Amino acid sequence: MREVEQIYHNNFGMAFYWKKENQTILDKVQLIFKETGLYLTLSELSFFYQLIEDSIIENTCCESCQLKNNCHKFLLKTPCQQVDLAVSMKEIKSIKDLVEGTLFRIDLDEYVYGAGKN
Repeated sequence: MREVEQIYHNNFGMAFYWKKENQTILDKVQLIFKETGLYLTLSELSFFYQLIEDSIIENTCCESCQLKNNCHKFLLKTPCQQVDLAVSMKEIKSIKDLVEGTLFRIDLDEYVYGAGKN
């Protein structure tokens, strides 16, 4: 298996950079969750986060439901125009955490090892 540098993970999936010849490839992030893998640039990852937020807002119909976010599958658009995902509200929230945590770690590392470095 090829080497990876993990960025963030949760119980639903993980995000990492691929390594090639001991060099970390920082221009794209690999997201893995369920049986799905998305290989996204940082701008696509940020756009995906916005699509997740939009989907959560559009599909908040479960508050009074007894099944509480576990019954329906909702369409979640991705930055790849040809690919949409059918996921439950619980899964959308797990994907949101995965993407949000990944973006946070990338921003934190950029600050600590870049702009914030003395």
